[in-house]
Amino acid sequence: MSNQTSDTFVYNPPMDPFLEVLYEDTDIIVVNKPSGLLSVPGKAAEHNDSILSRVRRDNPEAAAVHRLDMSTSGILVVAKNKMATGRLGKQFQERKTHKIYFAWVGGIVEQDHGVVNKPLCVDWLNRPLQRVDYVNGREAITNFKCLKRENDRTLVKLQPITGRSHQLRVHMMVLGHPILGDHLYAPPELRDIVPHLQLHAGYLSFYHPVTNELMEFKHLPPFRIPEDVELF
Repeated sequence: MSNQTSDTFVYNPPMDPFLEVLYEDTDIIVVNKPSGLLSVPGKAAEHNDSILSRVRRDNPEAAAVHRLDMSTSGILVVAKNKMATGRLGKQFQERKTHKIYFAWVGGIVEQDHGVVNKPLCVDWLNRPLQRVDYVNGREAITNFKCLKRENDRTLVKLQPITGRSHQLRVHMMVLGHPILGDHLYAPPELRDIVPHLQLHAGYLSFYHPVTNELMEFKHLPPFRIPEDVELF
């Protein structure tokens, strides 16, 4: 399989559905982003296709207020005008939004729940990788809870308190349990065991930028969830 850091990586984003819309009004659009599609356009012309560029076809003023990694699936809200962009962006900056992710990680996580508090910064020699850095890193905190243990893997619920790049992926790696299908942080035996990254943003709440109404969205992961597990 191609490594996302490789120069030979070919961007081939899913096209169907073009946009899976969960909610839309004059100010915001909430979508379920598939794994393999960028949240915002990349620098190269061949990486222009993204959730944002697709939304901008009908909403030229649309702007991103948060992102999901290309390999991560799940709920993403996009602001459709400047006012919504400013107000939603402030909510994400001030941590007034709430996000819950679900992931299958390698191995058996012994703790039923816990907190990973490891500061992160970009690994300049191996971009776009991130690394733990107690000197130059920015605060990064993740709450985790085990939902199901199987023979060689554990289903976990992840709640990021901060929103650093690759935060959940690095925190699970340093915990000793990389996320299955992670081409950046998992060893080959865990990277290639599934077709794509098993990390899904399944819950998002925020306040509507105009009405100030609490908006809550839930979406099941595209990967297997045992029947006896209640995600929400």
